[in-house]
Amino acid sequence: MNADFHINGRQLETERLILRPFVKEDLDDFYTYASVEGVGEMAGWKHHACKEETQKILDMFIEGDQVFAIYHKEDQKVIGSLGVHKYGREEALTEFAAYQGSELGFVLSKDYWGKGIMPEAVKTVIKYLFNELNYDFLLCGYFSFNQQSKRVQEKCGFQPYRKLMMTTSENTKEPMILNLLINPHKNITLEFSHPETLIYPHNISGKHI
Repeated sequence: MNADFHINGRQLETERLILRPFVKEDLDDFYTYASVEGVGEMAGWKHHACKEETQKILDMFIEGDQVFAIYHKEDQKVIGSLGVHKYGREEALTEFAAYQGSELGFVLSKDYWGKGIMPEAVKTVIKYLFNELNYDFLLCGYFSFNQQSKRVQEKCGFQPYRKLMMTTSENTKEPMILNLLINPHKNITLEFSHPETLIYPHNISGKHI
């Protein structure tokens, strides 16, 4: 089942980063990376055409309180986002009915690709969700053309779970891989539903039905 996540003012810190709630003063930093062509498109949304568009999304982030701003300590600016969201298809994915989890989503400024920033951030959030909030599982997906996101998720321990067709914000349909990570501190066995979309992961405890 979906966990009810809120940041509630919590900050997580790594060697290079601070993960914290977005604030209104982040608008310029947010627009700087979100307006670059190819950044949002990797996650299925078009790069921002104007700062007013960024303002609307920023307001949603602040109100929803489910998206961490990724703040780079040395450069003293926000360079991306990492959200802990409710996953879709909850009624169809009956294998999670007795367990609590969420879906992660992330975006990073193109200037910081290939520097290990996103795995550093994702691993920190995973540790927080599993060790402190006691989540049972996490989902995370990527469009098949987004090999950077694939590598990040692999580095963070996610395993291939399902292959789906998803509609982007541009109303195009793209194949998507949904990955799964089970809390390693728990003894969880899943009975997988909808075998037609399963990738049959070898390292995930469970069986399909």
